[in-house]
Amino acid sequence: MNKIQNASEDLLNAGIKPSYQRIKIYEFIIKNLTHPTVETVYKKLSKEIPTLSRTTVYNTLKLFEKKELIRSVNIEENEMRYDGQKHIHGHFKCTVCGEIFDFNYNYNDLEFSGLDDFVLNQTDVMIKGICKKCRIKNS
Repeated sequence: MNKIQNASEDLLNAGIKPSYQRIKIYEFIIKNLTHPTVETVYKKLSKEIPTLSRTTVYNTLKLFEKKELIRSVNIEENEMRYDGQKHIHGHFKCTVCGEIFDFNYNYNDLEFSGLDDFVLNQTDVMIKGICKKCRIKNS
């Protein structure tokens, strides 16, 4: 099965009609582990799909998020990015180059106090600092 068929199947399984634009947007998010913004997706795909609009990208990403195909990641106050990785993981943002890295952590080892009788549906772990490449470059 080729990538478009796999993407189509994922969309259909989520109850989404797999249009060409939706398939390409979904593939882009899944392939690009850089946690792209709406603008990034639009700029990259509009060369291939001249009829694509920013609004279509935004609405499609919101639909994917609602159907739990992807997650939104609020990196900065005004910077929403999208993540196609469904497994539990955290995000590290380099304060020098701005790149975002995924990292794994053991969800079961997290301890919370003050949340007795609460139901946790999602945890987001965001760490900021200087990545290895920038640390070496600037030392």
